[in-house]
Amino acid sequence: MKLKVIITGGNGLVGQGVLLKCLESDEISEVLLVGRWSSDITHPKLTELIIPDLLDLDCYEHLLVGYHACFYCSRIVPVEADEESYSKFTTHTALGFASQILVLNPNIVFCFLSRSKATDGKLTADAKTACMVEAALSKLIFRKLFFFRTNLVAPLARQRNLSFWQRLLAFGYPLLKFLVPNRINTSAEVGLAMIRALITETERRALGAREIRALAS
Repeated sequence: MKLKVIITGGNGLVGQGVLLKCLESDEISEVLLVGRWSSDITHPKLTELIIPDLLDLDCYEHLLVGYHACFYCSRIVPVEADEESYSKFTTHTALGFASQILVLNPNIVFCFLSRSKATDGKLTADAKTACMVEAALSKLIFRKLFFFRTNLVAPLARQRNLSFWQRLLAFGYPLLKFLVPNRINTSAEVGLAMIRALITETERRALGAREIRALAS
């Protein structure tokens, strides 16, 4: 069975890689990219839904029905937000969007682009927020729910709008994979792992760098 997926955050470093792998995949028949601006990518599988607010879906419900999975890759940072405001905003947005998508697609699989539990015994601000979002999403009844806990992610060479540091990360990926294999993935690995999570049985809900790489391969 060919799968129809919703992707958010398709203009971000990780989300764009996920989008490209979905467009390449024989398992995926349709992709709906939901976001605030266009990806400027043209593909027969791709439809874009441009909306200013991920929580304002009432007028678009008819376009969001009939999907098998949602790959939530959005990492929205409100302007001048402190850590507490950022956490509340991120949790509220992710939970609100997921809840609406679940109502429209009761058998949907939800993959959330999370953050790695931090290093050296401490949680970073992003990791703390990710924990809050994971806890909130876990209260919803999805057919399957996965947390992709990334740390460093190297982009595909053909991704657009990459910064100098992101291109440098892609260049240095082979060495970093050797030095810190449990802390780095490529955006292609994340995309492939999300697709594989839909078509294979995996008992793990939370996937770190090593599990993402293994599932992608």
